[in-house]
Amino acid sequence: MGKDSADKKHKKEKKEKRASEVDGVKKSKKEKKSKANGDVDVTMTDALEAELVKEPETSSVKVVNGADVKGAIVPFAEPMVDGEKEVKKVLRGVKKSAKHKTLRRGVKEVVKYLRKSSPSDSSIANPSAIVIIAADISPMDVISHIPVLCEDHNIPYVFVRSRVELGEASATKRPTSVTLVAKERNKKGKDMNAEEKAEWEETWESLRAVVTKAGKTVKK
Repeated sequence: MGKDSADKKHKKEKKEKRASEVDGVKKSKKEKKSKANGDVDVTMTDALEAELVKEPETSSVKVVNGADVKGAIVPFAEPMVDGEKEVKKVLRGVKKSAKHKTLRRGVKEVVKYLRKSSPSDSSIANPSAIVIIAADISPMDVISHIPVLCEDHNIPYVFVRSRVELGEASATKRPTSVTLVAKERNKKGKDMNAEEKAEWEETWESLRAVVTKAGKTVKK
């Protein structure tokens, strides 16, 4: 009886050990799977966050289910510069502005300029600056307040369809949501020489004419 009892006890211990090992393997697999899922979740989260701040360098076209889809246009994008020639003039004006150092890029810089400007220093006929806004911005809240600020300070503004093109014209590789073209350089900038001034005045008048024309198409 003593031997049988010892055998049964040994078998029981062996069975419990095997069960424990199996449970351990299962638990280990679950932990690995859970860890892997956690890594995937973290990776996906990081990727999504990166996509929110990452802006494509060459195109504003998105690919959805294998099909090219243009970035959505914000519903308040008026006045819109849509003609090919007009768009080129606007982007050329932005490019020249960057060259002559009269350009402000991005929401922060543009809003800062607008808030410091006096409504009495500008008018539609003789503006102190012109704001160009990209219409394919998401979320739209990023730029929704800018038209109101422009109107409050008598600064004319227009929309263009592509933030990528606006960024390229602004002499930066990153897409740009908004730029402000000032008529004059800031006080810290050096004065333009006669040649630069003549070139800039011509560019400014061309840009102002396009913006004024676009403004007249807005439905009241």
